[in-house]
Parts: sequence; structure tokens; C-alpha cells
Amino acid sequence: MYTPAERERLRDSLMKAARADERISGAALTGSAASGNEDRWSDIDLFFGVAEGVSLPEVLADWSDRMYRDHRALHHLDVIAGPATYRVFLLASTLQVDLAFTPASDFGASASTFKLVFGTAVERTPTQPPSPASLVGLGWLYALHARSCIQRGKLWQAEYMVSGVRDHALSLACLRHQLPAVQGRGLDRLPAEIRSAAGPALVRSPDEAELRRAFRAAVDLLLGEIGKVDRGLAGRLERPLLELAYQHYADH
Repeated sequence: MYTPAERERLRDSLMKAARADERISGAALTGSAASGNEDRWSDIDLFFGVAEGVSLPEVLADWSDRMYRDHRALHHLDVIAGPATYRVFLLASTLQVDLAFTPASDFGASASTFKLVFGTAVERTPTQPPSPASLVGLGWLYALHARSCIQRGKLWQAEYMVSGVRDHALSLACLRHQLPAVQGRGLDRLPAEIRSAAGPALVRSPDEAELRRAFRAAVDLLLGEIGKVDRGLAGRLERPLLELAYQHYADH
């Protein structure tokens, strides 16, 4: 396990290397270090601009070699966002290191967690949260699949779908309370009454009776959140969604 001091030394080393790399036109801290919210469990998030005329894949390859050779990286994955590549490394110490590379023409803040260290940042369009309409649509889509999975006896897949209904309902609640609505980042900051209401929608075991119980709770939670966004839409969706969740009782 890494210590905060070890994390700080590695971040300083990487930033020093970036300053010495003529291909890097700018660098910024992102994530919790940029917002002053870093804690014992935080990772390293750095964002680099790559100078015009320089091969971004070549820079990625060189920096990856550095991470494996000098810093005990075990594996990495890439997340692509427009022209930027976020290369996420897992180190032997369990420290996560996110190194993002983008052309200099795209190097700038897309969120409030951006702190320029050197170079020049351009104006970028802020990343937009998911729309309420998309979350509502995904909520009922997961509900459809939850019903069919339970009916087919695909209980592990059903658990995934029921959890998806709950998670999209909670994402709607996050939007309503102006909290981050992706990757569960705002969930622990939701009001206690919402978190309490979501508790019954947790699937406790992959058996049919438990899945049906949690599915009903998840649908009730989803309908409640849809109603706070658009009462008319909630009215249109209420009957089919309740039919999905309570079909077992209708069949008997």
C-alpha cells in the first residue's frame, strides 16, 4: 500500500519529467488534488498537452515505458474522450495513476477540477452531465430487461438489471440536488431520506423472490424520481412500469 508521501514524490517526479520533455506543451493537476479534496485514498491525475506536430501515440508509448520501467506499473487501460487519451495505470503499490494526453489545441479545463501547472490552457466546452431524459430512458430500459431476466430464470443478469434501475433513479436524484451524476460520485452526498428510500432496492441475494422484492422497490424509486422531473411523463410510465415490477402477482 502506498503512503501519501510516496504518492506526492511520484507526482512530483512525473511533473518534473513533463517539464523536461519538450514534446509536452502544458501540464495540469486534475481530480482531487486540483480541488483540494485529496485524502489518504486519492490517486494521481495529470493532464498533459502534446505540442503541435508531435505524435501523440509516440508520447503515450514513451511515457508508458517510463511507468513500467521506473514506477512498477503492472497494467494499464485507455479511456478515450474526444482527442484525449486517458491512460490509467495500476502500480504494484495499488496506487492508480491517470495520465491524460491531448493535442495542445485541446489542452484545457473541461471541469472545475483542473489546475494549470505550466503551459497555456485553451477554453474548452465543459463536460455536460447526463440529461434527465437519458436517465429516465435507461431506467425503464433496465426495468424491461429486469422483468424478462427474472421470468427467464437468468437471476445473475436480473440482479445486474435491477441494480441498473436503482442506479439510474439515484442518478436522477443526484441531478436534482446538483451533485455529480456519473460513477456514483454524488451518491454519498444525497440527503439521508433518499439514501434510506433506496436501501430496499439493494439486491441481497440472487434468488427469484429477493429479486422481485428489490425490483419492486427499484421501480417505485424510479417512478418517484421521474415524477420530480416530469409529472406528465411519470403518469404515462407508471402503469407499464408497475406492470413490469408486479407481474408476478398479476400472474397469480
